[in-house]
Amino acid sequence: MFNTAEFLKSSSVIEECPQDNKPEFAFIGRSNVGKSSLINALVNRKELAKTSSKPGKTKLINHFIIDENWYLVDLPGYGYASVSKVERKAWALMTERYLKERETLVCLFVLVDSRIPPQKIDLEFFNKLGEWGVPFQIVFTKSDKVKKTQRMGVLKNMQSQLAETWSSMPDIHFTSSQTKFGLQQIEELILHYLSLVD
Repeated sequence: MFNTAEFLKSSSVIEECPQDNKPEFAFIGRSNVGKSSLINALVNRKELAKTSSKPGKTKLINHFIIDENWYLVDLPGYGYASVSKVERKAWALMTERYLKERETLVCLFVLVDSRIPPQKIDLEFFNKLGEWGVPFQIVFTKSDKVKKTQRMGVLKNMQSQLAETWSSMPDIHFTSSQTKFGLQQIEELILHYLSLVD
């Protein structure tokens, strides 16, 4: 379990992000995928990342310092949000620059709702990450809402879709912020990456 988690700052451009070269693990997903809830559950803090029933709550690059050792980064969601196209485009450009240029980014966790089939926007985003050379893992959220047999179907469906454009699959995880299912696996993965960075 991570011991301390504190909000550090929000940035509207990559130049405003922390410059102390601590390793970073970023989280992103479609709006309303349960990103803030998962972040809060992972670090065991109820209101670290702000949750909202209204999609599009996260509008900036948010840095949280974890155990004084690394940054958890909450990125704006992609896809539907009740804001203008101009604002959505600005978010997309800000996030793209971060993903392409942020040298301290160790891994990106892309969150996907386990209750629905793979969406075109998710698959397109995965392909962009591949083109940009961004290391990422796929994390299914809200897994407590589907049965174990259904999770296997969701996994096979995702693997089938990825196989059309990927020669080697990104790792895929199932999680639940409500039951904490799968969170230890994410924590262990982060700790493993940190041991390699050190």
